[in-house]
Amino acid sequence: MKQLAISAFAAACALCASAEVKLDKSAGRVRTPLKVALRRVGTIRPRAAGEIEASNWTLGCETLDRDFADFDEYKRFVAPLGIKTIRLQAGWAKCEREKGRYDFAWLDSIVDYAVAEGLNVLLETDYGNPVYEGGGGWDLAGGFPTSAEALEAWDAWVDAISKRYSGKVRDWAMWNEPDIGEPKKTPEAIAAFNVRTAKTIRRNIPDARLAGLSLAQNSAEFLDKCLAAMGEDVKLFDWFIYHGYAAAPESSYDSVEKQKAVLAKYNPAAKMRQGENGCPSEMATRFALSGVPWSEYSQAKWDMRRMLGDLGHDVESSVFTICDFNHKGREINLKGLLRADEGKKVIAVKRAYYAVQNVATVFDCTLARVRDSKFGTTDETIVTYEYQKADGRRLYAFWTYANMSRRRKESATESVPGAGSWIADPVRPGDSFETRPAVFKVAGPPLSNPVWVDLFTGAVYEIPEENVVQSGEFTRYIDIPVYDSPCVITERSVVLPTGRGVR
Repeated sequence: MKQLAISAFAAACALCASAEVKLDKSAGRVRTPLKVALRRVGTIRPRAAGEIEASNWTLGCETLDRDFADFDEYKRFVAPLGIKTIRLQAGWAKCEREKGRYDFAWLDSIVDYAVAEGLNVLLETDYGNPVYEGGGGWDLAGGFPTSAEALEAWDAWVDAISKRYSGKVRDWAMWNEPDIGEPKKTPEAIAAFNVRTAKTIRRNIPDARLAGLSLAQNSAEFLDKCLAAMGEDVKLFDWFIYHGYAAAPESSYDSVEKQKAVLAKYNPAAKMRQGENGCPSEMATRFALSGVPWSEYSQAKWDMRRMLGDLGHDVESSVFTICDFNHKGREINLKGLLRADEGKKVIAVKRAYYAVQNVATVFDCTLARVRDSKFGTTDETIVTYEYQKADGRRLYAFWTYANMSRRRKESATESVPGAGSWIADPVRPGDSFETRPAVFKVAGPPLSNPVWVDLFTGAVYEIPEENVVQSGEFTRYIDIPVYDSPCVITERSVVLPTGRGVR
């Protein structure tokens, strides 16, 4: 019986692999166990990148430089996701397989496709090149070029590639995660290599927008050392990138705010940018967030919480990554929004794809965060953000992100065993879709046609009149479902514009 089940599963996988995978555009494209006592009135209709002017998001299309993934296999899914900027790695070793001879054809086809689709490209300059002695490593955690010949060749390649894509690529990033691998690179070495690369790009593209560092860690202390080492050259950069994976995305933001404060000392005009974060769709044994029993449910929740948490902290946010990729010598990295097999073929669209698509559709540049928000709840395990459109329509985002736990008092006079302050401890998203009722309070009159939106499925539900109570200058929304996945209260017209709602 067990062998029969395995054979049936293998046959099903083979069938999926043999047929072209298509996006589901129906109202029921994502099914979950979620049940709420509200009347469903519609479903968000996703918008493609061409329908969105701008937004906070970047989509990872990495590892093509090392042939771990196939752009032609997944490119049809990029624009429909609704994210305007894609991150690519330029791949010195793939461009220059023979000394002094460049082959940009593979990268030309990707950049040209992106430009034709109205996508913005963030092009990352990495990694090393083994055709040169001391040329550095060609893969993640590889060393910088060190020999005089290799450094001269690096400068020549950066010069050639920036000239080639001048007019097509304005946004550039430095070497990915230079702070990992052996031997360890000092902040001074990282800073010098970043400045060296940035100056070459800036010489060829004076209006280039440059992202520095691309650090694996989320550390204010390390950032401080790197920026100090740059001196006045810190002003070459428009952004500084950090990664910093965390099982509960919300646990990252204390460090993010500290990094923003550090950056303000050196270059107040530059901004912090989250350059690479994603979640596996099942347990992995390698890479970030491994050893945890993730699922398609928890992956989708995690990706949305990272996106909206970053938006709420005013940092540009990257979704890593569009497609699973086969990291040769390691294993398949399962953080993709699309499921791929060992042969790099797309075999399924994950739930996270549709969830991210919903976020990209709703949270575009037409929404501005309300910094002095009066929207909130007394439940400390719920995070809240408020946004406003130019015409005054409001949108309130929230989700459960923590458990309450008791913290010991450090006072020497504490005499009650175990007593102390209760604090909210961030916890990773799980597989449950059980909601609980919450009360939200906001200054101002009620929304004229309020709805509750489950961003996971895109389902839109009517909020009954009896659940909206106005008292003096405040409005309360009562018995609102909340769980560990982002939800929204807003005007119906914000998420179901006339002619765009899927029923």
